[in-house]
Amino acid sequence: MRLGMYFGSRRKAVIFSAATLTVGCALGLAAVTAGIHSGPWPPASIKVASHSGTEDARGYSRVVKEVVPAVVNISSSRVTKNETSGMQGQPSMDPFLRQFFGDGGSPRFNIPKERLEKSLGSGVIVSPEGYVLTNNHVVDHATEITVTLRDKREMKAQVVGTDPRTDIAVLKIEGANFPYVTLGDSSKVQVGDIALAIGDPFGVGQTVTSGIVSAMGRGNLGIEEVEDFIQTDAPINPGNSGGALIDDEGHLIGINTAILSANSGGNQGIGFAVPVNLARHVMDQILKNGKVERAYLGILPQDVTPAMAKAFGAKEAKGAVVGDITANSPAAHSDLKQGDIILEVNGKPIDDANQLRLQIGLLSPGSTVQLSVLRAGTPQQVMVKMGEFPSKEERASLDRNETGGALEGVSVENLTPQTAREMKLAPETKGVVVAEVDPSSRAADAGIRTGDVIQQVNRQSVNSVQDFDHAMASGKKDQPTLLLVNREGNTLFVAV
Repeated sequence: MRLGMYFGSRRKAVIFSAATLTVGCALGLAAVTAGIHSGPWPPASIKVASHSGTEDARGYSRVVKEVVPAVVNISSSRVTKNETSGMQGQPSMDPFLRQFFGDGGSPRFNIPKERLEKSLGSGVIVSPEGYVLTNNHVVDHATEITVTLRDKREMKAQVVGTDPRTDIAVLKIEGANFPYVTLGDSSKVQVGDIALAIGDPFGVGQTVTSGIVSAMGRGNLGIEEVEDFIQTDAPINPGNSGGALIDDEGHLIGINTAILSANSGGNQGIGFAVPVNLARHVMDQILKNGKVERAYLGILPQDVTPAMAKAFGAKEAKGAVVGDITANSPAAHSDLKQGDIILEVNGKPIDDANQLRLQIGLLSPGSTVQLSVLRAGTPQQVMVKMGEFPSKEERASLDRNETGGALEGVSVENLTPQTAREMKLAPETKGVVVAEVDPSSRAADAGIRTGDVIQQVNRQSVNSVQDFDHAMASGKKDQPTLLLVNREGNTLFVAV
């Protein structure tokens, strides 16, 4: 019966193809017999294209030929600990086998405590000496990195430096006279410009896709701490990370970094690249100082909404409101006030909070910056001497809050994109991270653990320590505090 069905289906397919071919032949015959031509073929009125083998304006093959030798495949590996644990004193076992043997099963089914993870990505050679730009997440915590060139050469690479805040890493391969890509100027890129993405998606091999620049200056996406993305509809897929986004002249304008995939894992026409000017700034800092040195202002900036603009006496909803000032920060030691609207940094206009963060981040520690602010409707000039951006540990100390009341004995920190990635949480996860819990506290008794992400307090969403403070302060003292907690990707309510 199955064979009959199979051959029956196949016969139908053949008949359909033959019918299609027949119709095509009939139409073709009618077209020829309708106008018999007895002269030379083809008639002079019909223009037949001839290809001489030279480059023409029909595509980007010339540009692609020049650039693809400089786009490389990056294979990295790292050793990670297996999260599955057995009974106390017993080695771990594969979860699939545990359902048959239990934790006390045969030792030959025990899995090792560590495993080797491998990942694939892309990179761009930007100098003949062999310096390579890629994404930090492509090589993060890698114990071995292999770069494969277009000509199939495989070379070991060393990490010169990384910057998790922008997701940029600089590698070095030994040698000279490598093919490289010319760096463009991303400040001149405009919406509608042609964009070509080159990389190794899904490990199938080097691939070139085309599209346009869909938007500039994309931020507040929760992908990285520093975001100023070029958005493009040139197809970008897993494995393209760290690859090149080039213009129609073959100049590097961005490093492909992320996609909006709607849980499909593939391209949806919305991809993001770190602009080359930002990537170049990071690379220059790494090569010069061995790390990225950023200026630090010490404020919590907010976007100006139309309602806020009206309330603050501003003519338009532009700039960044100083929502909070960190204690002992450069801002705290200046004349900057909470509620000021920062409109310019050294004469450069500021549209929103993300642009302010970018402008400050591009300054040097120790430099003095002139801020044009609007204070109660009156323009002011404020001079601030920049500090150096604090380390992750220092920021955790600055951002940490020891709570009282119902959550006495609990300290929380802001959840950064880097922390969310380390905790293997979805990029869009918001909340505050529980840094410490006093074992004798009521919160510990209720089940709150270190590493929990508190996303709501009494049904109010919290996206920062400041939000958390406000939500806790507004709670009723004689009522339990209801928390929505994200624990390893799963949410649950906890009442304290």
